Amino acid sequence: MPGCFKKTLFSLASIISFASFIVILVAMGTQRWMTGKILCKTGVDLVNATDPELVKFIGDIYYGLFQGGKTRQCGLGGRRSKFTIFPHMVKKMNTGLHVMIIMFLCAALSFCLVSLGFCILNAIKVPYRAIKGPAGLCLWNFLAGGLIVLAVTSFIAAVKLHRLTERIANFRENIFQFVILEEQFEDSFWLCVASATAHAVNLLVIALSGINFPKIKTKTEEANVAPEDIMY
Repeated sequence: MPGCFKKTLFSLASIISFASFIVILVAMGTQRWMTGKILCKTGVDLVNATDPELVKFIGDIYYGLFQGGKTRQCGLGGRRSKFTIFPHMVKKMNTGLHVMIIMFLCAALSFCLVSLGFCILNAIKVPYRAIKGPAGLCLWNFLAGGLIVLAVTSFIAAVKLHRLTERIANFRENIFQFVILEEQFEDSFWLCVASATAHAVNLLVIALSGINFPKIKTKTEEANVAPEDIMY
């Protein structure tokens, strides 16, 4: 049976793994990965709008892994619309990269559950195989955290290198052209970053579980018996 200290650490690691699993689910389910401001360039060029009038041509956009929405401002008031990534935007964006992001997160979810199960196992008993012990826990947490990092990095690449926000903003726009004024990562994106950080913390917790504290031994003082103390 593991000691009280190790039980506490493995219980903490299991809570972190479960929390990471929930956080990834929330991040994938919510649609606030990216928000931005979009300018209707065609409308500005048509009326030669100056700085005070540009506000009439600035809308906003938001999207996640599966859907999003935008507000078009082309001088005649705002028009809101919603869209889905699949299957409508498959030809408009880098589909392979987007699918990889989703696959990375799904695989990370699986490893979170594996880590959770093994943390509970280590909290209950000492496993007889090394892969089920702290070494295995380090492996599963490293894989889960690494996959989340790959997903986050791939999403940044899609936004910055493949101009994902601009592609989505101009989806099904035959007359007007939109340019991106600003864009920023939102809560769903940062939840994934927090999940990767949680697995790094888990690695630290598991490393602490391998520390063997020295046991306190009580020394028994030997009684020194002098010859004159011996009585017959």
